[in-house]
Amino acid sequence: MVAVRSDEFQQRHRWAGFPLAVCYKFVDDQGYYLAALLTYYGFLSLFPLLLLLVTVLGFVMQDDVALQQQVLHSALTDFPVLGQQIVSNVHSLQGNVFGVTFGAAAALYGALGVAGAGQTVLNKIWAVPRVQRPNLLGFYARSLLLLATLGLGVLLTTALTGLTTVASDLASNDVLVALLANLGALVVNVLLFLLAFRVLTARDFARGQLLPGAVVSALLWQGLQIGGTYLLEHELRGSSATYGAFGLVIGLMIWLYLGATVAVLGAEVNAVRVLRLWPRSLLTPFVGEAPLTPADRQAYAAYARTEQLVEQAHIRVRFPPRAGEESTSRRSDAARPADQPPA
Repeated sequence: MVAVRSDEFQQRHRWAGFPLAVCYKFVDDQGYYLAALLTYYGFLSLFPLLLLLVTVLGFVMQDDVALQQQVLHSALTDFPVLGQQIVSNVHSLQGNVFGVTFGAAAALYGALGVAGAGQTVLNKIWAVPRVQRPNLLGFYARSLLLLATLGLGVLLTTALTGLTTVASDLASNDVLVALLANLGALVVNVLLFLLAFRVLTARDFARGQLLPGAVVSALLWQGLQIGGTYLLEHELRGSSATYGAFGLVIGLMIWLYLGATVAVLGAEVNAVRVLRLWPRSLLTPFVGEAPLTPADRQAYAAYARTEQLVEQAHIRVRFPPRAGEESTSRRSDAARPADQPPA
């Protein structure tokens, strides 16, 4: 009885029903596996990208080692716990041509893998049928566009770090400088998440539809960075010498997984909001014959249509009516295209 009342309460109140719908869709989409996919390719691409970066810095800034280190540290500000360890494990090749060639090839392969995994993740979250996803040419075009976006993000982050350093030297109020730096980083992260969500999803969006999820992801990511910085300063000092490379690999994998989960959650927020996939039934995961809400039926129908591989195939989802209900309303609701929100 308590469960039924709780279900009725969350369905009547958006502040309770919407987060529940996001959590349920995250579970339905197997968001933990989607985050693991992004983590794998992120880990695969990170060290080749850093190898390429430090090698290029060896060419461009041969006479200014201090500036090389400043740029490298600025590029690793998103890894507050592990940045110093990563720097110490990726050594500059001082302009070695083989290093540039190998680093560029490995980095491109890994980065395209990240972008491709991102397309797979977002198209699944938005229930885009496989037949409507980009062909091979469009797939790689979107991936390259994302790489350009991420490159812009690195430049903005580096510039922001430099401005923060200058401001800290000139200003007497360190708290104000830190607050402004965090605010600037938050704005940059919102823009990056917004661009990534837009570029990697094979559907059109109205202005502002992706902004809420981008803000959620940026806030969560900023919280992770602040928490990581706190751990570095108060709890993990000296851990690098204790655990060595093993601690670096495990820590980096965990950090990348948390970041990927943040991105997936932001995308889920957008999908639930735009497709109006709430309120969901609280009891569905626990009771096999639990009554389904219209949002439940739309979500389950969309999951089925996602697997359409060719135009000649037509997928229609029907839900048998419960006692005393008409089946027509369920059929019409389930027949709605998966990429369109209800009226």
